[in-house]
Amino acid sequence: MAELMTAVKKELERYDVVSVKEVALTVGRLTNLGAEQMEFAYEIMSKDSILEGSRLVIIEEEIEAECGQCGYKGPVKNMETEGDVHYNIPVLSCPECNGAVTITAGKTCCVRSIEIEEAD
Repeated sequence: MAELMTAVKKELERYDVVSVKEVALTVGRLTNLGAEQMEFAYEIMSKDSILEGSRLVIIEEEIEAECGQCGYKGPVKNMETEGDVHYNIPVLSCPECNGAVTITAGKTCCVRSIEIEEAD
């Protein structure tokens, strides 16, 4: 989160910013970054900065794969789990032929947009 906030603040230096309303992130499921933890860190780390009071929006990127054997392109399946499990474990093989796949989405962690109010 510290690196993302540093990148946002550096981008904001290019503008005459009065306030920041919203910072939107794209976070892939394979990053294992928890939204609640990121929101908490953002709130704490934004204090006494131009980001204080702004809203953090996290847009989850689903995991997608491409199979070199059968040509499948799309989402991966999750392991079936028993009991009261609060997370999904992705299966990183082709859901059609069980072949090796290349992950094409789900690893991203980046700033998607920043909504600001500029000085007149």
